[in-house]
Amino acid sequence: MGMAHTFSLDRHSPIPLYFQLSQELERAIREGEIKPGEHIEAEVDLAARLGLSRPTVRQAIQDLVNKGLLVRRRGVGTQVVHSQMRRGVELTSLFDDLSEAQHTPSTVVLSFTTKRADARMAEALRIKEGDRVLHLRRLRSMNGDPLAIMRNWIPADLLDTTKEELEETGLYEAMRRQGLHVRVANQKIGAAIAGAADAKLLEIRPGSPLLVMERTAFDDTGRVVETSSHKYRADLYSFETSLVAR
Repeated sequence: MGMAHTFSLDRHSPIPLYFQLSQELERAIREGEIKPGEHIEAEVDLAARLGLSRPTVRQAIQDLVNKGLLVRRRGVGTQVVHSQMRRGVELTSLFDDLSEAQHTPSTVVLSFTTKRADARMAEALRIKEGDRVLHLRRLRSMNGDPLAIMRNWIPADLLDTTKEELEETGLYEAMRRQGLHVRVANQKIGAAIAGAADAKLLEIRPGSPLLVMERTAFDDTGRVVETSSHKYRADLYSFETSLVAR
């Protein structure tokens, strides 16, 4: 059960009570009185304590769910979401960016397999059809919240790593440990909606918006070192860039 916080409501104001409560909750969240990950009171308890109807409280909470400040989880309750991870459009790894932003990254390797490159993958990696390719599928979390499903394809002769290493660090760090440095990449950013399988892993509703990033990365000799397709929760992740007029 969430902590009981004090809210100031003016019952003589023309401003609807649900909106006043929504504003008070938002203020408490933004000022840190209610912290990321903290549960708020159940609707019925909050309504009884404040002398409001349950529909009024439900509408106030739904406003903050719509703004991405709260999340409802079946069997868990309503929690304050962690702040969104804002990432510049730069050649960095998600693991490094999360660590630098003082978030706590964690990884579950869902698939770690080696297969033969078909014609399409051989062309993407600039290798021969039939060459061995390491295929990774990982779930990356931020402060315990699922954030991204990441798929990578790497020429198998370039990287000697293990599932255990990739669960403790990022892929680019594993590459750096072996003297492999990513220097340039072609990247495309788009959008998608979550299917049932992705939604289950990311703990969101099917049909929720996702950001999709596809990348092909090169080392300092111009060799392709990996191609990837990552899906991010749009409520927890965004890309930022600076624009200059021409």
